Amino acid sequence: MSTIPLTRRGSEKLKEELQRLKTVERHAVIQAIAEARAQGDLSENAEYEAAKDKQGFIEGRILEIEGKLAAAQVIDPSTLDADGRVVFGSTVELEDETSGTRVTYQIVGDDEADLKLGLISISSPIARALIGKEAGDVAEVNAPGGLKSYEVIEVRYL
Repeated sequence: MSTIPLTRRGSEKLKEELQRLKTVERHAVIQAIAEARAQGDLSENAEYEAAKDKQGFIEGRILEIEGKLAAAQVIDPSTLDADGRVVFGSTVELEDETSGTRVTYQIVGDDEADLKLGLISISSPIARALIGKEAGDVAEVNAPGGLKSYEVIEVRYL
């Protein structure tokens, strides 16, 4: 099984979701199934079917998270020493060479990505283009809107 890179924050977030699913969601769906069973005929009981579907989703998600955590390679960006190069976990300030707009992204695992928070997936086109670059380098990204060029302004390991 291959390893899945996660930041420490991403690992903690998955552990919290797993704990919630096991202690809150699982018990709530069991209660919903019990209440639906108490209503009688299960063959035409929509609440029972919905609760069973939700139970299947919860159990599937629990297995998925446990698998990811078992295969996780947790990386603490603050302990990285990549000599100023962009690597998994690093925070990168970029400047769009066309518009001059500056953006800051942290390169994280697939499960952690949230563009609104400036967290981009290691498997995204922009992250792949940035890996190995240093301040002053230019990264060219094949974006849906065409080729974009970004200058790496600063690389930090937070």
